[in-house]
Amino acid sequence: FFLSVFQCETSGSDCTEIKRRLPESESGVYMIHPAASRIPFKVYCEMGADGGWTVIQKRTGAAVSFEQNWASYEHGFGHLTWDHWLGLNKIHWLTQSKRMTLRVDLWDNEGKTAYAEYKDFSLGIPQSNYELRVGRYSGTAGDAIRDPSSDLVSGPDRYDGQNGYGFSTSDRDNDSCGNCIINFYIFFKKCTDIYSGGWWFSGCGSANLNGPYRPTQKKKVVEIHPKRVVLYEGGNVPKLKK
Repeated sequence: FFLSVFQCETSGSDCTEIKRRLPESESGVYMIHPAASRIPFKVYCEMGADGGWTVIQKRTGAAVSFEQNWASYEHGFGHLTWDHWLGLNKIHWLTQSKRMTLRVDLWDNEGKTAYAEYKDFSLGIPQSNYELRVGRYSGTAGDAIRDPSSDLVSGPDRYDGQNGYGFSTSDRDNDSCGNCIINFYIFFKKCTDIYSGGWWFSGCGSANLNGPYRPTQKKKVVEIHPKRVVLYEGGNVPKLKK
């Protein structure tokens, strides 16, 4: 049984603002209107004692396929009250008007958890293929987005960190893998040939929360929350923190 709340009128620019203005707000679907967006749109807000969190990705199983084309990743897919990807355009709008921190919480079937948090998370304009930008890392999951030491892929276009790269899908290749090798003998021209889904691949790298879902892997959820500005302000889950 799942109970969701939906507000038909615009309640704020993001879930943090909604929770701050309406402390009794419960988790559910809300209409928000970030300053950078011309139109309001719906998001799922996870409301808790620590504030309101805007979910940009949630993934708990294989029922919703993340093997999608560019148009689907740009505009979003899935179900807001369940597994979904919010959409590159909406995430871009959310990150343009406020400084954001991206938080990724991971857990597995054995109850083990880990998290990664990146300050100053933002996505570039559509013409940049929604270029990924993240700042300082903290957490226990490892710095998979910025770490240049991955040995998963070799060759002249080997992994050199995903920060600063555009988003790639099977029908829109923006990675740096022109001639990559995996496991020393498998040659491929683009990362989606091997890892599928859609992500900021660079030379493929370690992070890909939208790849094939396997029950033995850690479940994934992505959320965003505006960064905390102390003078004025104040699940698997990535979050943005104000």
